[in-house]
Parts: sequence; C-alpha cells; structure tokens
Amino acid sequence: MSNHDTRRDFDGRSRLLLLTSIAAVVGALSTVTADLLLHAIRVFTNLFFFQKLSTAFTSPAANTLGPWVIVVPVIGGLVVGLIARYGSEAIRGHGIPEAIEAILFKKSTMSPKVAVLKPLASGIAIGSGGPFGAEGPIIMTGGAVGSLIGQHFHLTAAERKALLVAGATAGMTAVFGTPIAAVLLAVELLLFELRPRSLAPVAVACAVAGFLRPLLIESGPLFPLHTQALPPSALLSCLIAGVLCGMLAWLLSNALYKVEDGFHKLPIHWMWWPALGGLAVGIGGYLQPRALGVGYDVIADLLNNHLAATAIASLLIVKAVIWLLALGSGTSGGVLAPLLMLGAGLGALLGPYLPGGEPAVWPLVFMAATLGGMMRAPVMAVVFAFELTHDANALLPVLATATVAYAFTVLTMDRSILTEKIARRGHHIYREYGIDPLERHSVAEVMTHVPDTIADDALLADVVSTHFHAKPRHRAYPVVRSDTGALVGMLDREGAASRPDALRVGELFGVNVPLVALADETCRAVATRLAVHGTGRLPVVADMQSRRLVGIISHSDLIKPALGLHTDELERETVRHVRFFGARRADVG
Repeated sequence: MSNHDTRRDFDGRSRLLLLTSIAAVVGALSTVTADLLLHAIRVFTNLFFFQKLSTAFTSPAANTLGPWVIVVPVIGGLVVGLIARYGSEAIRGHGIPEAIEAILFKKSTMSPKVAVLKPLASGIAIGSGGPFGAEGPIIMTGGAVGSLIGQHFHLTAAERKALLVAGATAGMTAVFGTPIAAVLLAVELLLFELRPRSLAPVAVACAVAGFLRPLLIESGPLFPLHTQALPPSALLSCLIAGVLCGMLAWLLSNALYKVEDGFHKLPIHWMWWPALGGLAVGIGGYLQPRALGVGYDVIADLLNNHLAATAIASLLIVKAVIWLLALGSGTSGGVLAPLLMLGAGLGALLGPYLPGGEPAVWPLVFMAATLGGMMRAPVMAVVFAFELTHDANALLPVLATATVAYAFTVLTMDRSILTEKIARRGHHIYREYGIDPLERHSVAEVMTHVPDTIADDALLADVVSTHFHAKPRHRAYPVVRSDTGALVGMLDREGAASRPDALRVGELFGVNVPLVALADETCRAVATRLAVHGTGRLPVVADMQSRRLVGIISHSDLIKPALGLHTDELERETVRHVRFFGARRADVG
C-alpha cells in the first residue's frame, strides 16, 4: 500500500473530545440522580411502613402493620397509576426496554418529565413494598439526563445516543458499584455498535460515577464474598446449572408476558392496574414480609447461606409471584434485583446436591447465570458478579454457567424479557451485529478503475449520438478536462437534451463542485451519499484539490463486499483433509 494511504482504523471525524467531556458531566449528574433515587426509596419506605419521615435504611419486612400491610402497596400502585396517566405514560415498565426504544426509534430523545417522574414513581412503587430493584428506573432516568443534556448541544442522533447510554450506565454504576459491568451492559445491550465515539463517552461516564460513588453512597462491593475455587469435576455441575438457569429465565419471561396479557383483558383503564398489582404485593408481603422491597439484605443472606431451605423455597415462590404480577401490571420498577434474588435462591436450594464443589459458590453462580440468560448479556453478568462480590474464585464457574444459560435462551426464546416488550409495540430488534462489509472496504477496492468518460471540449451533438443512443451503456458519464483529466461533472441524457448541438460539453457545467467520492472513503459512506442524493453512481477523484478522475462507483459495485460476506457465512467447505495412522495430510486446492 502507498505511503500516502490515509485510511484509519477508526473514524477520525467523530467529535470524540466533545462527547467525552459532556459524558463526564453526565456521569456526575447521573450519580447524584441515583443517590436521590435511593434516598427517595428510603423516605417512602419509612413513610409507608413506619409513618415517619427519615432517610435511614429500614427493611419493610420489619413493619408492625399486621394485615394493614396489604393496603400499603395498593396505595403506592394507585399513586403510580395516577402519575402515569396524568404525568407521563413513559414511566411505566422496568426502564431498560424504554431506553432501548428511545435509542433505536426516537433518535435518543427523552422528555424532562421522564427525568423527574420516573424516579418519583419508582421511589413510591418500591418504597410502598414493590418487589423491584432501583437499577431499571435509574437506567432510564440517567438515560433521560444524558439525552436532555445532549439535546442542548448541536449533536446528531448517534452522538445523543452515546450520551443517553452514558447516563444510563453511570446510574447503574452508582447503584451497584459496577463500572466495568455497566460498560459491558452498554456494549452487549444498549449501544448496538462498538465505536470510539460511543465507547469512550460511556466508559468515562462510568469511571466518573465510580469515583464519585463513595462520596455519596458507599464504597466497596455490595455483597462481599469469598468462596473456594472449584475442581475440574465441577464443570458438569456448571453445565447442569446453566440449563436450569436458562429454564428459569424462560419460565419467568413467558410468565411475565402472560400476566401482562391478562391485565390487557381487564375491563378497566390501565391506570388502575398498578393498584391491582399492589394488592398481590400486599398479600404476598403479609405472608412473606422479606419478599417486599428491593431485598438487597435477602440477596446477601442467600449468597452467604444464612437461610434455611424451607424459608428460601417459600420466599422464592412469593417473590416470583408478586414480582410477576406487579411488573405485569405496568408499574415502575426494575428487574435486576429480583432476578438476582431468584437466581441466588435457586442456587442456594440446589447447591448442596451439585457434585464437584462447595455449596457456597452456587448461589452466586446461579444468580449471575440467571441474569445473563434473561438479559442475553453473559459477559456483563460475569463481570457484574465479580464486581458485586470481589470473589475471583467464582469467575470460572460463573463464566461457564452464564454462557450455557445464554445459549439455552438463544435457542429456546425468540426474544428476551427486554426485547419482547418492544416487539409488542411493533418494533423488532435484531441483536446480532458485526462489522458492516461496506465499512471494511474502501471505494478503491470495488470501483471501476477505467470508466467511460466524455471530454469537456467535445461537441454536444457528437456526444448525444455516441453515448445516448437507443441502448446506451450507462445512464450518466463523467466529463473531464481534456488537458488535465480533472472532473467537470456528470452528464446524463436529461442534461444533454434540448441543448444547442453546437455547444461544447464543458459549457453545460458551472463552477459548482460536483458530487464525488474519494478513493480512500469507505463503501458505507458512499452508499449513504448515493441514498441521500438519490443518484446511482458517483465519479471517484484522487483528491478534492485536483479533482483528477480515478474511477467511478455505482450501486452494482457496492454489492461486491456482500459477496465476501456470503462466502464467509453461508458457503461450507472442508479446507483440509486429515488422515491419521501415518497418512499424508493434503491441502484442498
């Protein structure tokens, strides 16, 4: 390749420094927002269950309301329904699907109402006993913060997306103290690309949130844990555990949307649904008080094996039922914390019966694998488990189990718990993505290098007869200067019609710079230009100064990179034949 090759590994035109600087501010604001949400949950918990105004952490399980506890979540659900109907319907749901929908279908724009009403509604829903986590609401709220800030700058929708995701993941970092897992959540679930313009702002926002978190919330792992390394014989147990976690994810996801379908059949307005879901929460909380609220203390007990098997079984059943009914009612709350509890509980129940290792590790393994399978984000789940516990010995079994659970759900579920909600709104999301073949190839690789041209000093009459007869070879031809080979413009039949035959072709063009492509541009950039300008071919020039014509590129040329993709993805072949017992190995060719 020539020393003058100007192609880069990454797009050098992105405003990386600007986006990263704004993202740092977004990360700080999302951290403050997360702290406010956590304080709101505590305030409403104390207000609903203990009738006092305090920001101190108190478990709703410690209430002394007796049967009156059933009424508390109903009141909370009623308030959330009123906020949703008369404030913003966007506060309904668990946050992450709404963030994805804004990214893909709303040009990454969110309203100020969401930034204010989502944490308020979530604080009320969780504070009144809702069996949810704070992560879903803060992901949507942090995303709204990033989106609102981005809307005050002259940015593209793609640049706004980077700030929206930066705010969402910074909020997750602040709640859980998991900055690396938050970045991976962005990569596996929210960004739908892996470019410096998006990865750098997200990573910086999460780093800022990670450094600021100890100043506002707390430092250290949320669930500190230390287990022993598992022997190789535990691999079989990891496979079994992965399948079980995948089955749990399948069961919960399908059950949730059956519950949601049931609410849609009710002959009452959706505003009242959260109150009905709250009634189920209240009954469940009366039977099993520790099923109320976020339940981080319960997760810690499960990870440390502090609960008896019978207590775990009853807790899991009640938690699963009230979570499904409450979330299906359309209230405001997250999915991560309930999934963590349900996965950890299953691991605590089955761990003593799995061969090849100590039972203490399995609650963590099941917890992470259930999360990875349910959200289709296995790498995030592995790192998330490590950052929550700082237990390095569990990394290997978590990786194996989460991968199996992920593969199980990919094979058995058309969509995840997150994308199913979006599909029901009429939008399909394809989660597989790779490098676009048009991005991998430059114009010079696919263009026609010796195009048919027209000299600028040629008579128009001669050109019409030779190039635009009944069956012309091309619809348009590049016109070049006869002395320098510089491009003058493109001439088509319409441009040559109804003009005096005695004119020279060059006289048809003014001083405006013609629409061109550069040889070192990507095919993707040129394909976009063709679409925007509604043309079928572009002349290719060496540079904008000399405008020396070096080729021409058309729609048919842009199909060529797809042929390589077809070969890589669909054509199966045996590249080498291998014979054993001393026989010679031969290449296919």
